[in-house]
This record gives sequence, C-alpha cells and structure tokens, in this order.
Amino acid sequence: MKILAIVGSLRKASYNLQLAEAAGTVLAKNHPDVEFEILDWADVPLMNQDIEHPAPEPVARVREKVKQADGIWLFSPEYNHFFPGTLKNLLDWLSRPVSESEGQVLRGKPFALAGASPGMSGTAHAQDHLVTMLSFLQADIMNAPRLAIPHIGQQMDGGKLSLSSSAPYLEKQAAAFVGFIERRQAL
Repeated sequence: MKILAIVGSLRKASYNLQLAEAAGTVLAKNHPDVEFEILDWADVPLMNQDIEHPAPEPVARVREKVKQADGIWLFSPEYNHFFPGTLKNLLDWLSRPVSESEGQVLRGKPFALAGASPGMSGTAHAQDHLVTMLSFLQADIMNAPRLAIPHIGQQMDGGKLSLSSSAPYLEKQAAAFVGFIERRQAL
C-alpha cells in the first residue's frame, strides 16, 4: 500500500510538514508494509487554462504521484478559517481532466485530513472547507477520525514538533486510514 502525503504549507519546517513526517514515522513503526511519501509540489505553477494541455511537467508529475497512491493524507494549516491558496491551486490542477480520454485523478481516491495550527480551532474550519471541495471532486473522504491540533506551539521543543499530547491521536488516525484504504481495496 502506498500513502502519499500532501502538505498544504510550502514553508520549510512548517508545523504541518513536521506533522506529516511524524505520520510517516508512525506508519513505519506500526505499519511497516505501507510506503509513505511526502509530495514535493512547490514548483506547480498557478492554474491557467492557457497552459493546461499539455500539462506543465510539475503538474504531470504530481498527477502521476496521486494516481499511483492508494490514499492521500492531507496535512493543511488554517489561514483565516480556510486552507491556503497554494493548496487550492494544487487541488484545482488535480481536479482538471488529464486528457480527453482520462478524467481527473482525485475521483474515488481515499483521503484523510489532518493539520496543526497555533490557533484555538486547530485546523477544523479548513478541514470542513476541504471536505466540501473534495466531496465535490468525488474523493473518498475518511471523515472520522480527523486530526485538528490546536495550540501547536505547546507541542514544540526548540522549533521541532514533539507531539507530546497529540501522538496517540496521530497513531489512531494512521491505523484508521490504513484500515479505510484496505476496506476500499477489498471492494
């Protein structure tokens, strides 16, 4: 099984990148048969139908990674009660048909949602907006458990994520997502 992580923040050492790395560690420890990769998508251009076909190389590359994945674990921050515009741009590219004969790559793809933020709501508002968009795109969303970690600064140690109180919730979500994917593969 292959799980592809999409981190909604492009910032180096962002909270959500560190959370995705922690998820990879949890999977390696508890689910060693799962291959985990964090998608590199910083070079994806702004969506522009003038350059849609053929797709720019970065877009073709990320589409192929998404197609090859058995599930997508999305780690997004929350900006003003929403997910980042850069992530919306990526999802817009992924929502477009690959070609006249091949549809978009998100349809039916299992998704898990997680995120960390210094704010009070964690990333719950952003995740609700992501559910709306991903549902419209016919992704297969694992609605529970979701992971929205508030006040992430309290779980940092010298700029590094320590996940003191949230580690059990990350482990629970990892196990649930592996099971969610396995059940869909068995259908």
